[in-house]
Amino acid sequence: MAEIVIDTSAVIAVILDAPEKAALIRLTEDVELVAPASIHWEVGNALSAMIRRGRLTLQLALRAIESYKSIPIRFVEVDLGASLMIASEHHLYAYDAYLIECTKRRSAPLLTLDKALARTASKMSIDVVEAV
Repeated sequence: MAEIVIDTSAVIAVILDAPEKAALIRLTEDVELVAPASIHWEVGNALSAMIRRGRLTLQLALRAIESYKSIPIRFVEVDLGASLMIASEHHLYAYDAYLIECTKRRSAPLLTLDKALARTASKMSIDVVEAV
């Protein structure tokens, strides 16, 4: 089965019923979703930031977490040294570098809604799956 590395932006769009949700689900129906283990905490951080900014209630965030738990994502380890080299060379946050390193190591495309991350991945000859 083919793999796709999924990032937090795509996960958040699905669990919060963003307009891209249907397209994202369609794109991931017959593939195995893979992500660095860090995505688990990134989802929690994104939801807590939305609560703090008043964009999301605690109740909605808790429902989103239940939805997140139902997404079959296989968490994989990444090479921290290689990730830091990617982060340094491309001026990325470590979390974005983990995704890039994961795609490179697995020879898998990246599914993201983050335009800046998609541009960097494309510059690095990584296939980016777009939710259109």
